Amino acid sequence: MKKFPIFVLFVALFFSLLAGCEGIDDVSSDPNLRLRFSVDTLSFDTVFSTVGSTTKTFLVYNPNREALKIERIELAGAGAGGFRINVDGRKGTEFQDINIWQKDSLFISVEVTVHPNDATQPFVIEDSVLFYTNGVRQSVLLQAYGQNVHIIRGGVTLAKDTMLAADLPYLVYDSLMVGEGVTLTLEKGVRFYMHNRAKLLIYGTIKAIGEQESPVIIRGDRLDNIEAEVSFPYDRTPGQWDGISFASSSYDNELDYVIIRNGVSGLLFHPSDPERIKIRIRNSQITNMDENLLVATDCRMEVAGSEFTNAAGAVVSLTGGIYQFTHCTIANYKKVLGNSREFTPCLTLSNTVKNDEAETLHPLQQASFDNCIIDGNFSADSMLSYRGEILFDTQTETEIQGDDATFNYRFNSCLVKTARVENSRFLNCLFVQSALYLKNGTKDEFFEYDFRLANESPGIGRADRSIAEQYPVDRYGVSRIEGETAPSIGAYEYVYQEPSEKDKK
Repeated sequence: MKKFPIFVLFVALFFSLLAGCEGIDDVSSDPNLRLRFSVDTLSFDTVFSTVGSTTKTFLVYNPNREALKIERIELAGAGAGGFRINVDGRKGTEFQDINIWQKDSLFISVEVTVHPNDATQPFVIEDSVLFYTNGVRQSVLLQAYGQNVHIIRGGVTLAKDTMLAADLPYLVYDSLMVGEGVTLTLEKGVRFYMHNRAKLLIYGTIKAIGEQESPVIIRGDRLDNIEAEVSFPYDRTPGQWDGISFASSSYDNELDYVIIRNGVSGLLFHPSDPERIKIRIRNSQITNMDENLLVATDCRMEVAGSEFTNAAGAVVSLTGGIYQFTHCTIANYKKVLGNSREFTPCLTLSNTVKNDEAETLHPLQQASFDNCIIDGNFSADSMLSYRGEILFDTQTETEIQGDDATFNYRFNSCLVKTARVENSRFLNCLFVQSALYLKNGTKDEFFEYDFRLANESPGIGRADRSIAEQYPVDRYGVSRIEGETAPSIGAYEYVYQEPSEKDKK
């Protein structure tokens, strides 16, 4: 008898099984047997025009004890609305004779590309996936919210003064550079959506002037949710885009009512002339970065009424230069994969730049903090000086106590999460304790943060009134000088919160 090689028998068996999968005997023709779907409506979050969406999937179930043949699956709009479907790995707008076993399921994948139109506000587009089985039609609605955008692609460099209006958002794909000597002005309400690895490079000047009700927003372009054990927006996830870099040639920058969030890094200021103003930041929020949040060397900054919060590295790191922070909240309660961040002090003051070859002195000419919070989720060791959420990085240990020529700093009426310090450069400060906030990213809050002061916060009513009078309202429009508890330390004036039912128990 002639023997067949084993691999030939294996191939024959494989194709016989494959043939068995392709056909289903005894398919029911009963019109009362219906399909079921994992969703009635498959919805997409806002999708930018001309930019394809992420892929979403739904399941078609045959819950019956008999096999069914779906005579036809079709996209009702035949793709004209921008939707595309894929049925078990096959692309198209119409599919014929799809067999589905009893108690089995079928995957339908959907994508959408929104066609641009004249709308300035988000608009709805819809289509349906239709299923015909034994003469019965069933459907799943497809729905997406479209948004027209200005697309910045290919590494755009602005070579002349430019003003960007707030008619449509701006989607930055790679980089936008402001050339040296050029001023970029952003109107109130401008929104920048930054794609993965996108960045802003400022060699000239940027003036982003928002208002309380119409801030300028710079954030990542992912508008959908992370589908994990708990679904929450990508907008709460850092590392969505690169960051903003201010070159040594950049001066006279202004950020007023600006929100910048979820980048790899936040604001990086390269060494400059501290006799010239590098930037003024007012009424702004810089938050949720995957590395450092604000780093500056030899710069001159004036910062007031602003929040700097949550980074895997330092929140604020200042080397050399002249800095004035007034009524700011500098805090770090960032969590990484549900855990607290690794140890990096929230605030670093330094007069030293280290590299592979040498350590050079960059005198800290002035670093003043008035009515500020410096806080985080590390405990402050009350037995050791200068521990917790503040780091003094100096060439000599004696400079930690302060030196007007090389390490000049001052904290006035601040809440500082560090050990109690006996030092005249700390005036009327609160030590060791945390501030207590409305939301601090606990498990129940799914990484939501709100750094306004909660009831019983030690910072309530402890600010220097003479300083507060110079900044009479916070970025939410709350008066710092009116009310029985005013003024409070930090970026936000305290407002009493009614206890929740949970808190009352």
